[in-house]
Amino acid sequence: MRRLRMGMIGGGPGAFIGPVHRFAAELDREIELVAGVFSSDAARSAAAGGSYRIDSARAYPSLDAMFASEGAREDGIDFVSIVTPNHNHLPSARAALAAGYPVITDKPLTATLAEAHELATLVETAGKPFGVTYTYSGYPLVREARARIAAGEIGTVRKVVVEYPQGWLAGEAVGKQAEWRVDPAKAGLGGCIGDIGVHAFQLAEFVTGLRVTELLADLGAVVPGRLLDDDCSILLRFDNGARGVLLASQIEVGELNGLRIRAYGDKGGVTWKQEEPNTLTINRLDGTCTLVRSGTGVLGGDAASRTRTPGGHPEGYLEAFANLYRDFAALVRGESAPLLPGIAEGVRGMTFIDTAVSASRDNAGWVKL
Repeated sequence: MRRLRMGMIGGGPGAFIGPVHRFAAELDREIELVAGVFSSDAARSAAAGGSYRIDSARAYPSLDAMFASEGAREDGIDFVSIVTPNHNHLPSARAALAAGYPVITDKPLTATLAEAHELATLVETAGKPFGVTYTYSGYPLVREARARIAAGEIGTVRKVVVEYPQGWLAGEAVGKQAEWRVDPAKAGLGGCIGDIGVHAFQLAEFVTGLRVTELLADLGAVVPGRLLDDDCSILLRFDNGARGVLLASQIEVGELNGLRIRAYGDKGGVTWKQEEPNTLTINRLDGTCTLVRSGTGVLGGDAASRTRTPGGHPEGYLEAFANLYRDFAALVRGESAPLLPGIAEGVRGMTFIDTAVSASRDNAGWVKL
């Protein structure tokens, strides 16, 4: 079975997420990066192609050039990965789908909710595989937590607390990665809420299997002069009656990437921390506590199949990303990948962002999601 050939949009010189997508896609040797439009600047696109060690003729200056050339090759690309700032997600996906290619894109789905709905229509019309890289749903112990909650191990979920603290934007936004995230023209209508808050939201629904039905949002632009939110506090209500809290911030000095989820039921609770991803804690009503470790024989089928090393050999961010690419490769090959976030999850994430931003701005109190 040959390796799938990937074309990348974005990921030019100075990008963080482009190389991450490349490493993750190629980890299991199912996919190979062979082409791309890495920048809107032809010289920078060519430079990126050199850094990725691809054929210089396949580092293209434009989307039109890539799709025309790759479509004429016997060894042309099989799918497209979009790793640009948010404002380029829709036009890039539109062009790729029109050219007949499956698409996997970074989150959030688009810059605005209207764009998300437009993209959903395009995906439905094209009938091609589509994935969204909500990275944390690729961690084996996140999938294990989901499976155990679905099996009733903690009983009926009553409370969900999901936190995503960072501190890297507590001061002036300096550098390529910071600057576009605080620019409404590139990030869209959400700042912190669209960058990391949507990760926390997707994780809460993914792990618990519940859906948020109402929220009360307080979003702030704390750093003087900032146009988009950088600190978010949101109360949640779920469809089974459970309550929740979502906290996301990029101005908490000293915090790195402290994503954490806790779910409490009437029989117990689970805790998972992104900075300690190889341990899942399960507490029970009788006072006992179980630590579930990755790479051990106690994991269920999906978590075990997405673990690459024995217990005690840490796996993390890149491996979780790679699990999403493995799932997407299965879709492209015509197989199933039920846990890969797709267009529906992408639209739901944008609905969450849009609802939270407008509710906070209007001081609307509790609103329906």
